[in-house]
Amino acid sequence: MKILELSPNENSGTKLIGYLHDKNEEEMPNRLARPCVIICPGGAYIFLSEREVDPPALSFFSRGYNVFVLSYSINENAGGLRPLIDLSQTVMLIRQNCEEWGILPDRIAVCGFSAGGHLAASLGTLWDHPALKEKLDTKQGQNKPNAMILCYPVITGGEFGHRVSFDRLTEGKNDPESTAFYSLENQVNRNTPPAFVWHTVDDKSVPVENSLLFLAALQKNHIPFECHIYPSGVHGLSMCNAEVNSKNDHCATWFPLCVQWLDSLFSFEY
Repeated sequence: MKILELSPNENSGTKLIGYLHDKNEEEMPNRLARPCVIICPGGAYIFLSEREVDPPALSFFSRGYNVFVLSYSINENAGGLRPLIDLSQTVMLIRQNCEEWGILPDRIAVCGFSAGGHLAASLGTLWDHPALKEKLDTKQGQNKPNAMILCYPVITGGEFGHRVSFDRLTEGKNDPESTAFYSLENQVNRNTPPAFVWHTVDDKSVPVENSLLFLAALQKNHIPFECHIYPSGVHGLSMCNAEVNSKNDHCATWFPLCVQWLDSLFSFEY
């Protein structure tokens, strides 16, 4: 394993950790380039949950993926599209170095948990939005992900919104225009990439309606998706095992199901 420590956005001081498989041209010539997953941990845009960093990152790594973990802008730096700029620059940085790092440039997925799910879905829906392109040269869509993996994501600022996350995103304004902009069920369009979404019905922190609203928007725009709505499980389950102090065997099926979906989408055989 090769570990990289990078700063994709020098203006924000964000950090990016990469876990790359070693290349072995003699013994594994079919694995000189692999798909990639970028992990965005949750934390209400206030902190970054350690339970959603290495556990999912190393799980995807163990399935043959190259993996990056992004520590994006939070707290007072969460407004002004700064987290979205961080993630956009991360995807562009990976594509710029895909040959050296052994990454397939057309098989990059963003995976987010809770508020990190909002960030991942933001890139999937807003990658080509004029508001982003006013602040960042996206190099004709080099920031677009090829897939989204959304784990109990924050999506809406409406009736079922996660107020703390939206307070950070809107810099405390919570005005109708900003709230509507960051309510991602409003932003899905025909250029949104495919999605894997999972949530629990009795999530008390981020209601399941967040995912349902997003799924309805995907369906309306004919965007392929797979979803799994589990009957019970607290918010922030991460890998749903004892390692992250949230053992839930039923919900833990999300990961093998997700990998099967992503393998198929990316034509990747482990």
